[in-house]
Amino acid sequence: MAPADDSLRAALEDRLRFETLIADLSAQFVNLDSDLIDGAIQDAQRRIVEALDLDRSSLFQFSEDGTELVFTHYWSQPGFPPPLFTTNPTERFPWATARILKGETLCFSSVTELPPDTPDRENMVRAGTKSNVTIPLIVSGRVVGAVAFGAMRAERPWPADVVNRLSLVGQVFANALARKLTETELRRVLAENARLRDRLTGENAYLRNEARARRGLREITGESSVIRHVQELIEQVAPTGATVLLLGETGTGKELIAAAIHDRSPRAGRPMVRVNCAAIPAGLIESELFGREKGAYTGATTRQIGRFEVAEDSTIFLDEVGELPADVQVKLLRVLQERQIERLGSSRPIDIDVRVVAATNRDLERAVAEGTFREDLYYRLNVFPIVVPPLRERAEDIPILAWSFVQEFSKALGKRIESIPKEQIVTLQRYAWPGNVRELRNVIERAVIVSTGPRLVVEPPRARLGTPRRSVRLAEVERDHIRAILEKAGWRVRGHGGAAELLGLKPSTLEGRMAKLEIRRPSQ
Repeated sequence: MAPADDSLRAALEDRLRFETLIADLSAQFVNLDSDLIDGAIQDAQRRIVEALDLDRSSLFQFSEDGTELVFTHYWSQPGFPPPLFTTNPTERFPWATARILKGETLCFSSVTELPPDTPDRENMVRAGTKSNVTIPLIVSGRVVGAVAFGAMRAERPWPADVVNRLSLVGQVFANALARKLTETELRRVLAENARLRDRLTGENAYLRNEARARRGLREITGESSVIRHVQELIEQVAPTGATVLLLGETGTGKELIAAAIHDRSPRAGRPMVRVNCAAIPAGLIESELFGREKGAYTGATTRQIGRFEVAEDSTIFLDEVGELPADVQVKLLRVLQERQIERLGSSRPIDIDVRVVAATNRDLERAVAEGTFREDLYYRLNVFPIVVPPLRERAEDIPILAWSFVQEFSKALGKRIESIPKEQIVTLQRYAWPGNVRELRNVIERAVIVSTGPRLVVEPPRARLGTPRRSVRLAEVERDHIRAILEKAGWRVRGHGGAAELLGLKPSTLEGRMAKLEIRRPSQ
C-alpha cells in the first residue's frame, strides 16, 4: 500500500475515533446527576485534549454584564500552568471577548491571525498560547461563558469538522451547567421553605397543604432529589414522541409517571390506554394488543379492535412488558420499527400513530442474557429509560406522601384528621417498605379507617420474614455509600475521577475509612 494510502487511512481512523469520543461524551451528560457534572466536564476536557494532542482546556463563566469572568474548569498536560485569572476580560482580550459575547466561535492557528492593534495578540503570547479555539457557551440565547482548547507547544490547524464537534461539546457543557445551577437554586429554595415551615407550624408543618404547592409535578408527590430528577426527565421527554421505558420495583408508581408523561405530551387531548401485560392470559394477549378478525380462531365470533388501535394519536402504557410471550415480542418489535400492526387472522397491515411507554420490574438486561426477552426489542424500548426509585431511597418524601393519603381517605370517609405524631412519621421513614408507595397507601388507609380522633395513629406493618430492611445505623449507611462510590469509580481511590475526589475526601482519609469499615475490593 502506498504511503499516501496509509496516511489517508490513519487520518480516517483518527477522525472516526474523535467522532466516537464526542458521541460518548455527549451521551454521558444525558442523565448525569448534577453533583457529578463538574467532574465529568473536567474529564471530558482531558479526553479531548489528549485525543487532539493539545495542551490544555479552560472553561470560564461570565458575570451577567460580561465584565467579569471566573475559570471554573481546567485541565492541562503536565508542565503547563493554569490560565491567569482575570477579572476584566475586556481589558486583556477586548477583541476576543466581543466576538464571544456575540456568540461567535473564536479560532486561530497562529496568534498572527489576531488583530495587531488590540491587546489580544500580545496577551495571548504572554499566556503561551500558539493556537486556540474558543467555543461560546450559550443558554437560552445568552452567552454565559466559553470553553477553550489550546496548543502551547506548536501551532496547529483547526479543521472545520473538528470545530463543529467542539461546538457540540460546548453546547453540552452549557446545558449541563445550566441544569446544575437550576438544581442548586431549587435546593436552596426548598431548604429555606422547609426551615420556614418548621418554624411556623411545628411537627406537622411538612404534612400540610403548603407542601403541595412546592412540588414540581402535581401528580408526583415528593421533594427528594431522586424524585426531582425523575420529574426533570419527564419534562424532557414528554414533549417528544420517544419511546420511554420505566424501570422500578412493584408499587413505585410507574403508572403514575406514565400518566404524567402523557399529560405533558401533545397527545394529552386523548386518554392514555393502559395494558397490564402480566394480567392477560398468554393466549389472549396478542388479540388484546393488536386486535382480531372474525373467525381468527374458534370462538372469535366478532371482530375486535386491539388496544393499539384504540390508542391511535395517543399513548399506550404497556405495564409489565417483560412478561410478554416470545411471539408477541416479535409483533411488538414490528410496531416499534414500522409503526404498523396486523390483526390476528389478517395479513393487511394497519398504520398506527401511537406513543409507547413501557414499564417493568424485571431486569431486562438479565432477561436478554437468559434468552427470555429479545435483545432487539429491549433496545427499541430502551430509547429513554427512567428508573423509578423505591420508597426506601426517598424516605424524606414519606411525610408528604402520608399526608396526601390522609387527606384522600379522610375526605372519602368523612373523618377529620389534623396531624400525625412526628415520632410515628420517623418510624414510617425507618421501615423498608417492600411494597413501596402502594404499601404506604394501604397502611394509611387502614389507619384512617380505625382512627377515632384528630391525631392519626399509624404504624408500619411488621417486617416480613426474609424481607431486607434498610439499615439506619450510621456506620452501615456510610459503608454502603462509600462502596457505591467506589464501584462507580471502578474501585480507584486516588487520581482524577477516583472515589476520593467524588466524595470530596483526601485519599488517605478515604483509605482510613475503608479500613475502619472493613471495605475491601471484591475479588475478580
